[in-house]
Amino acid sequence: MSFVQPLVMRHNGVRLEPLALWHEDGLRAAAADGELWKLRITSVPEPHETRAYIETALKMREDGHRFAFAVVDDATGTVLGTTSYHDILPAVKRVEIGWTWYRKSVQRSHVNTIAKLLMMGHAFDQLGCNVVGWRTDNYNFASQRAIERLGAKKDGVIRGHALRRDGTIRDTVMYSMRSGEWPEVRAQLLYLLERHTLVT
Repeated sequence: MSFVQPLVMRHNGVRLEPLALWHEDGLRAAAADGELWKLRITSVPEPHETRAYIETALKMREDGHRFAFAVVDDATGTVLGTTSYHDILPAVKRVEIGWTWYRKSVQRSHVNTIAKLLMMGHAFDQLGCNVVGWRTDNYNFASQRAIERLGAKKDGVIRGHALRRDGTIRDTVMYSMRSGEWPEVRAQLLYLLERHTLVT
């Protein structure tokens, strides 16, 4: 049995559901909102690559390495973007959260905070994870700020770690949160969401 099982999570108008082929049109429209594939520091697919992007995610799910979710507006069913558990290590009860991107019109809103709150809650409270990690491009400063606002700690930088879509080699900034830190982080995120003062 896979460490991460299919499930639907929802909170405050945001729904996370297992990414599927039928999300193709919605995901393509989300990427088109801001032409996100033009950003060299992200993995957003070009429109004609959307189906292959989903198929790759499904293959990685089958192999147990990644579990991708569609992030959806719970009221309208509009696909807002996608996020994943990845680098899933059941033996040490660790997952990372990444492959995350949202349509431009909901960036810097409550959507990412809620999605991460749901994923961290499931990882720590249901899966019993000891650690949740994040990684991002060293030039993706917006992503670094968002991860830090969630309460994660910077572990360090892996130099010369991965290829970008334009063929350049990136350094990767690594973050993590331990299970003992989660209760205080959860309380703070819920408090800030209630006050509408946190956007990531």
